[in-house]
Amino acid sequence: MPRLSTSLRGVCLAVVVSFVASSCGAADRSGLTGTILIDGSSTVAPLMILLAEDFQVANNGVRVTVGTSGTGGGFEKFCTGEIDIANASREIKDSEKEQCEKNGISFLEVIIANDALSIAVNKKNNWISCLTIDQLAQIWSPESENKVNKWKDVDPSFPSRKLNLFGAGTDSGTFDYFTKAVNGEEGASRTDYNPSEDDNVTVKGVEGDVGALGYFGFSYLEENQSKIKAVEIDGGKGCVSPSLEHVQDGTYTPLARPLFTYVSLESAKRLEIKKFFEFVNANLDALTEEALFIPLNGDQKKIELKNLEAIAGA
Repeated sequence: MPRLSTSLRGVCLAVVVSFVASSCGAADRSGLTGTILIDGSSTVAPLMILLAEDFQVANNGVRVTVGTSGTGGGFEKFCTGEIDIANASREIKDSEKEQCEKNGISFLEVIIANDALSIAVNKKNNWISCLTIDQLAQIWSPESENKVNKWKDVDPSFPSRKLNLFGAGTDSGTFDYFTKAVNGEEGASRTDYNPSEDDNVTVKGVEGDVGALGYFGFSYLEENQSKIKAVEIDGGKGCVSPSLEHVQDGTYTPLARPLFTYVSLESAKRLEIKKFFEFVNANLDALTEEALFIPLNGDQKKIELKNLEAIAGA
C-alpha cells in the first residue's frame, strides 16, 4: 500500500481500513460528527484512505471507514444503501445502475484520479522488458488456458520457464478494465491464474516467483519498485512505460484509465458528507501525489468541480 505521511498518520489508526481520529484523544476542533461508510476498489483505496485519515485529523468527531471489497463488491453494497460512497476503478455498469434505481439510490460520479494499469514481472526476469497487447492477449485470453503455460509459448526466444500469473479477482474493476482492454471483452479471461481483489497479494505473488507476471494499479507499482519490475507496453506505436507523463500525454494506451468515486445523493444531504467532499476538493492534488497516483488533467478537473458543486447543493 502506498506510503502514509508522518505526524498523526498511523498513530490514529484503529484498523487498516478504519480510522477513528477521536481515539487519539485530541480535542474536536470542528464540532462535526457522524459516520461515513466507503467501500469498493482496492486500487482507489490508498488514496481514499489518505483523504479519510487527514479529514478525520481536522474532524475527529467523524468516523470514516474504507473497505476494499472490489469495485463490483462495492457497488453491490452501494446499490442496496449499505454504504455512502463507492470507490471504482471503472465506470458503473448499466446493470449496477438498474440495481441502484430499483432500490431508489440516486448518485453522483466523481473522477478522483488517473491510473496506469501496470504489468509487472519478477526482478530476476532478464528476458522481457516490453510486451505487445497481442502478446498480453496471448497470455490472458480464455483460449490460452492450459495451452500457454511457459514463457516460450509466448515467444520462442523466451525461456522454458513456467509462466505463473497473478491478477485481479472477478469482483475487481481492474479485472473488468483489463479484460476489455486486452482481450476485447469484459470478463473474458483464462481462469487458471492466482486472483485477488487485494493488489498487495498480487505484488507479493510476482515478487516471490521468477516466472511470474501480474497486473495492478500504478500506485502499487510505484510503492514496490524495489521488489518488482515494470513491463513496458506496446499498444501499436512502440514500447511505453507506465508513468504519470505517459498517462497525461495519452501515449500509455490502452491501459491508462480514470478512477472514480460515487456518492449517494441521499447521503450527500448530510453535513459530514458535504464537508468530506469539500476536503477532497481542497486537498486532492497534494494527496494524489502523496499516494503515488496520477492527478486529474484540466478537463477532468472541470468535470470534478461541477460534480462537487452538485454534492454541495444536494
